[in-house]
Amino acid sequence: MGIEDTYCNAVAKAAKSTVSVRTANGPMGLPYECFPSHGIGSGVILDNDGHILTNWHVVHDSRKIIVALPDGQVVGGEVLGADRETDIAVVKVAAEGLVPADFGDSDSLKLGQPILAIGNPLGLAGGPTVTSGVVSALSRSLRVGVGGGLHVVQTDAAVNPGNSGGPLVDLNGRVVGIAAAQIPRAEGIGFGIPGNMAKDAAEEMIKNGRIARPWLGIVGYELNRRVAHFYGIAATRGILVTDASANGPADDAGVQVGDVICGIADKEVPGMEELTAALRAQKIGDSLNLEVERNGKRKKLQVTLGTRPF
Repeated sequence: MGIEDTYCNAVAKAAKSTVSVRTANGPMGLPYECFPSHGIGSGVILDNDGHILTNWHVVHDSRKIIVALPDGQVVGGEVLGADRETDIAVVKVAAEGLVPADFGDSDSLKLGQPILAIGNPLGLAGGPTVTSGVVSALSRSLRVGVGGGLHVVQTDAAVNPGNSGGPLVDLNGRVVGIAAAQIPRAEGIGFGIPGNMAKDAAEEMIKNGRIARPWLGIVGYELNRRVAHFYGIAATRGILVTDASANGPADDAGVQVGDVICGIADKEVPGMEELTAALRAQKIGDSLNLEVERNGKRKKLQVTLGTRPF
């Protein structure tokens, strides 16, 4: 089989599991001339029970969701779960004849590996379209909140408005990523959420309606030389604790306001992003070392992670 057949077969396979997701939000416009704002995205069929994986930002705050299936069916959908931190959402539809996507192992992706983006860019009629490229980078992080970062795969396959929530697939037609963002003023730079992360998040939302995360129970500032000088702190890197939730994991472990968290799970945490990443790698109930600096001296505390309040 030639390379042309390989590409075409991969697209044909993945297209059977790719849907269009249209949304309507609140009214816009002048008084007495209000009209709903509309959005367009894509999605991936997860199973025969009608669960559709898409992006959080595609369906967030939507009042109405319409899903166009590959066989021409157009059905209403409702958000079963949505998570801003992973930018993943699950939409539930009532439909038959669904073809679940085949997921590959995104942890096995390699730089330079061919990749295809399938979706509904710009909401154009006529079904999904495809663009091709390669895996451009694997160690990228998109900031999704204060101190947080979302691990993403970078590709030069065109990712346009409307592609969001659609699959990034390998040449076997297996989903290895979910298209998430593009850089408006740059060419050949698009990002996708790793398929393993997206599938795990979706499955937890299907099971529990939400994603439970480990919780340390502190509020703090990321230290730099200016902050350290102002407070008279010897350390210049780490997290300055400004509050610890009463009876929370950090409070129970003996963390005090004014402590500087320098390490967790035997890893240095010079900033909030590193602390967030370290917590994401743990599980609720894990017991681990927490290294803090107090009055110029370092000490180790044992902390048991709790469940982040919702």
